[in-house]
Amino acid sequence: MLDSSVRNTISILVYDDVEAAQEYITRVFGLTGGAQDKDGSGAVKHGEVRAGDHVIWLHPAGEEFRSPRNAGGVTGMTVIMVDDVDEHHKCAVAAGAQIMQEPIDQPYGAREYGTRDHEGQLWFFHAPIDN
Repeated sequence: MLDSSVRNTISILVYDDVEAAQEYITRVFGLTGGAQDKDGSGAVKHGEVRAGDHVIWLHPAGEEFRSPRNAGGVTGMTVIMVDDVDEHHKCAVAAGAQIMQEPIDQPYGAREYGTRDHEGQLWFFHAPIDN
């Protein structure tokens, strides 16, 4: 059942080092950096990046939350729509991205590539194939 009051979503990704994650995601993937909240010691306890209108919160790892690097696996992935997959891939590679799947046309009508960030989160960059 759809709730007509639902307007948007916010994704949350867990990192051991939120500040480093925000820097990596903006530098390598080209997302826009957002707010950072710091604790009394100056450590970043919350960060944000934006992909178009979508906000992704960067949450610190803790007792109940683990980054993929420390969890021993990944339980989700983030898919970002881009205008030109091949150009985005080229820029990400030049910035040091760890590519796990080169750009490929998928049978479901999209061209995409996959990468892992510095802590092991999975990211796919995707565009519809114009027919």
